[in-house]
Amino acid sequence: MKIAEMRMLRWMCGHTRRDRIRNDDIRDRMEVASVEDKMREARLRWFGHVQRRNINSPVRRCERLGMDGYMRGRGRPRKYWGEVIRRDMAHVQLTKDMTLDRGLWRIRIRVEG
Repeated sequence: MKIAEMRMLRWMCGHTRRDRIRNDDIRDRMEVASVEDKMREARLRWFGHVQRRNINSPVRRCERLGMDGYMRGRGRPRKYWGEVIRRDMAHVQLTKDMTLDRGLWRIRIRVEG
């Protein structure tokens, strides 16, 4: 994702990799946030929405489902959605109880650009 994003931004600026301009400099010039940050914002926005729902709603019931007896394939174990959310929350320094205050949550997860 990052590579395709930077290729498009370089093309829009009229620069190539041979110009040896840093990715951050190009993002600053274009006033664009990175794809990683925008994806993190979208995941956390959805997480906040789900956490504010009633505990008996179908979306909330799905997070309590157990994966007992589930056989994973060979290779590196894939990350669960909960693991990714915990990593995202640690990166932005958020706690689960902050989701109840929608205004604060939206301000804290907002990525400029």
